[in-house]
Amino acid sequence: MFQLPRFCNPRVLLPVLFGLFLGFASTSAPAGDIVGRVELIEKNGKKAADLSDVVVYVESARGKAKPGRDVVSMKGKSFSPHVLVVGTGSTVEFPNQDPILHNVFSISGEGFDLGLYKRPKSGSRTFDKPGVYTLYCNIHPQMSALVVVRDNPYFAKAAPDGSFRVEGLPAGDYKVMAFHERAGEGMPVAVKVPATGEAEADLSLDATSYKRVQHKNKYGKDYSLKVY
Repeated sequence: MFQLPRFCNPRVLLPVLFGLFLGFASTSAPAGDIVGRVELIEKNGKKAADLSDVVVYVESARGKAKPGRDVVSMKGKSFSPHVLVVGTGSTVEFPNQDPILHNVFSISGEGFDLGLYKRPKSGSRTFDKPGVYTLYCNIHPQMSALVVVRDNPYFAKAAPDGSFRVEGLPAGDYKVMAFHERAGEGMPVAVKVPATGEAEADLSLDATSYKRVQHKNKYGKDYSLKVY
């Protein structure tokens, strides 16, 4: 059995040893990042100038998503941000910052409807299942947003210039994918992440066949022509 030397005061030494133990226990495992750039080809064959609504994620990576709390505001008859990416179990708040009534509903997955409310009220929704949830307002047809829910923590939104970084992956072989509402999912790109350092991946999305279709309201009917 381990014994402390007689000249050591246990009240002083034990906290020190405990702190060292916690330090060793909390040492993070080696991890690398995936960095790169994504491009989006539009209907006219030109490359999109703003890629900030592109979501990049790693498929089949081990690791549980970390639930969080995020906000999508309703202001100026629009949702902001237009695209949000979160981990499963996350709760998203939908505050209305306009002095008029808004509604948040989705028919994606199991669907939900937060009802009508105006400033300063807010609604919320917890997203327990991975997927892409398209959000609308039942009053204003121009309002839409997407919440992308991932079941592992390895995801990121691209910068306006298309650059991205997905951090903290254990060393191994992975498939990286990108998503945009006008292109859907792109083709996966295989990467080998080192124990430390970076792996590079260039992704491409094709929106050339995208055709905008006016969505229905939450009752499955056309929106009223009356402007609010």
